[in-house]
Amino acid sequence: MTVRTILSVMMTALATSQVLAQPPKVEVVKREDVQFIPLNPARGDASPQAGTLWGDIREDVPSGAIITFADNFASPPHIHNITYRAVVIEGTVHNDDPNAKNMWMNPGSFWTQPAGEVHITSVGPNGGTAFLEILSGPYLVRPMSEAFDNGELPINVEKTNLVWLDSKDVKWVKHGLGSVGPEVAFLWGTPEEGTLNGTFVKLPYGYTGTLTADNGASLKAVLVQGTLTHGAGDKSPTATLDPGSYFGSEGTLSHELICGADKGCILYVRTAGTYQVADSK
Repeated sequence: MTVRTILSVMMTALATSQVLAQPPKVEVVKREDVQFIPLNPARGDASPQAGTLWGDIREDVPSGAIITFADNFASPPHIHNITYRAVVIEGTVHNDDPNAKNMWMNPGSFWTQPAGEVHITSVGPNGGTAFLEILSGPYLVRPMSEAFDNGELPINVEKTNLVWLDSKDVKWVKHGLGSVGPEVAFLWGTPEEGTLNGTFVKLPYGYTGTLTADNGASLKAVLVQGTLTHGAGDKSPTATLDPGSYFGSEGTLSHELICGADKGCILYVRTAGTYQVADSK
């Protein structure tokens, strides 16, 4: 091993230790505290409304937002300058090619929209709410005359087509035998250290446990279904969260969770690596 290689390894180890030594940071945004702006200012009051959970959808930064749609909303054919991912939280949403028949996605469904691809978005008679995530911005709406092919294909996954895995299938889930425990559904990305990926985590009614990112990685979670009590020791006070709420962390920290909804709780979880879901001891 050369001196240069030794120095490189030492510098990497020092940088890693400094990151791990930093105190963990926690963010919590309750749905009721979200402030909204027009998603497409050019449409004025007819535009869906966007409420920031993290980042800023108007800037070139990763961001997550709650989007609300009016009853029977229907967009004209259009494109976006960036790729986004989305999850239905309330109501029914259709997102597809302008000539496609309506395929209504119910709460707990997931879709992606590639940059440059022409599409429409519409919502059922009772309005709708979705979570929208971008990894870079700003989020812009452009006419279909500016369409381009970025090599990606759209994905629409209705909730009934999700594949759920439990502690028998996924080593991330630590659950005792004899009762229904947490389950995980993989959505995008590769679940390995240092790689961004997105999953759903489903918790049964009354479940008490922890959610912890491995190696202190960044973790962001949005409540899609149910009522969840969240805490993080002395780093964050206990809070009751409704669908559309968000919590996240940087550094080594366990999120303490209690699911208080009869139908269970579903979280959209984005991490830069893997994580652990474990029963409380």
